[in-house]
Amino acid sequence: GVPSLRVVQISDSHLGSTFDGEGFARHMEKVQATDPDVVVVTGDFVDDDSSRKDMERSCKALGEISASYGVYFVLGNHDRGYGRKRDFTLDDLRNSLRENHVILLEDETVPLTEGVLLMGRKDMSFPRSSMEELMEGVDEDKYVIVLDHQPRDYKEQTRAGVDLVLSGHTHGGQMIPIGPIGMLLKANDKVYGLEKRENTTFIVNAGISDWAIPFKTGTVSEFGVIDIRTES
Repeated sequence: GVPSLRVVQISDSHLGSTFDGEGFARHMEKVQATDPDVVVVTGDFVDDDSSRKDMERSCKALGEISASYGVYFVLGNHDRGYGRKRDFTLDDLRNSLRENHVILLEDETVPLTEGVLLMGRKDMSFPRSSMEELMEGVDEDKYVIVLDHQPRDYKEQTRAGVDLVLSGHTHGGQMIPIGPIGMLLKANDKVYGLEKRENTTFIVNAGISDWAIPFKTGTVSEFGVIDIRTES
């Protein structure tokens, strides 16, 4: 059957670490070629030393993507900036997204299609609402997709009964054996790939770039193409 909804997930571009704004724009041409219905960016778009020029060029590239239901964005821990070394602020990033019609969701839920809701969470490094608070008033008959940068709230998301949770953050483990150690230390609920718990499907994307160390072992750089088929 024909997919009811094609979601393309971009995560962890960490602009400037392995490619600049122009490089990001070239990646977006590949994203466009998959013919997405909606594009979601699950955080760590920029890094501590990303430049304003690269940030603005990449926001423009996101804005140029043609997707029936648009482009949505949630912040990651690096988007807020740790070292304050960069030449733009978090508000500059918010403004650049807005100017390019990219919709930033900060603990907000929006209708995507008649039967699908999209919930975008603030990163857990910010003060944020709980899943229970976010689910108040949400029609549970709808298919609920949650964007949450860090894969660390699986228990509450399963309890909330949402349908699909998309995260990044782990870079697929980035370097063996960081992934397994992260799991042992309970740093993340999952390091990479797809998992189902009760009625909730979780996907952790390895990310389109790398962080700090510009290579990976045992994982790939990727964007995710997720086809959601409604039951007929």
